[in-house]
Amino acid sequence: MRYFFYLILLLVNFQTSAETVNFVEIKILDKVSSQTSQLKLNILEETKFENLIIKALKCKNSEFDDNPEVTAYIQVQDITIKNNDQVFIFNGWTFSSSPSIALFDHPVYDIWLTKCY
Repeated sequence: MRYFFYLILLLVNFQTSAETVNFVEIKILDKVSSQTSQLKLNILEETKFENLIIKALKCKNSEFDDNPEVTAYIQVQDITIKNNDQVFIFNGWTFSSSPSIALFDHPVYDIWLTKCY
């Protein structure tokens, strides 16, 4: 019974440490002007950047030190698009080491994940 209690305590500790990520840092490239901007997003809050509304729902740093990986679930809306059929221009997981896995396709902007903290 004592080991079961320690296991539960360990799991609760792990879950609370995984939830301490409060911010997501992304870089945005304006393909027209070739300007790069760095943006800090609060988890679960919408942030407006030019014509985009960006919201990070979850972010996680890898637990392996030899090859660090950052993953985040991000939603992006383009406020210039008035088509109600497409709410988000991007809605999914993105990876810092491989941004092309989950392709963010926009004619003006490129977004890539840099870190969680």
